[in-house]
Amino acid sequence: MTIELLIFDCDGVLIDSEPVASGTLAQALQRAGVPLSHAEVHRRFTGLSGEAGRRLCMEELGLADPDRVFADAKSALYEEFPRSLQPMAGMEKLVRDLKQRKCVASNSDMERLRRSLGLFDLWAEFAPHIYSAEMVARPKPAPDLFLLCAENLGVEPGRCLVIDDSALGIAGAVAAGMAAIGFVDPADPRSGRHEALKVAGALRTVEGAGELALALAALSSSEKEKASSEGKPAVEAAG
Repeated sequence: MTIELLIFDCDGVLIDSEPVASGTLAQALQRAGVPLSHAEVHRRFTGLSGEAGRRLCMEELGLADPDRVFADAKSALYEEFPRSLQPMAGMEKLVRDLKQRKCVASNSDMERLRRSLGLFDLWAEFAPHIYSAEMVARPKPAPDLFLLCAENLGVEPGRCLVIDDSALGIAGAVAAGMAAIGFVDPADPRSGRHEALKVAGALRTVEGAGELALALAALSSSEKEKASSEGKPAVEAAG
């Protein structure tokens, strides 16, 4: 495949926000009388859109007013981000060195993206092509957000590659007709992450920014070799 657009998930791929978010949500749920551990919240809520998280609270946890819990968690999260949030190790350099066009596709809303990704130079690397699920009718795992990215940047879905750490995101990419790489945080405490991402349809999985850089370099090299064998220049879009 010829890759013209790289589409990055944000939380858990570009920035190490998911442990922070799971911790503040676990505390908010405990204050509301739901005794879920940090690890259990991380397992059950990571990658969900806000609406899907609210449905989980009502349908599985029996909370009548999840909005209050999420407002409590959001307030604590936005206070914590400037204190403890960091980019994923090695990701800033990887993004700076990319040759292909790139964008962000996140199930988070734009306020959260500005308060998290916006703390770092990564925001400027992607802006204005930072897209939130609130911009489309359906969040991941629907294909809507990925198709919006492709449309806005004028790239065919079959020439897009998604990097996502969630099975929901991988499934959405596949539904959009895009290839996907499953990204695994080396510090993720959950087991079976590689398998879950492959089952969802990931072309391959990588662990950390170092392995991702190698995978992208290998794909670029194979594109150039194919183009050379066909006597044509490789398609390469400027970042």
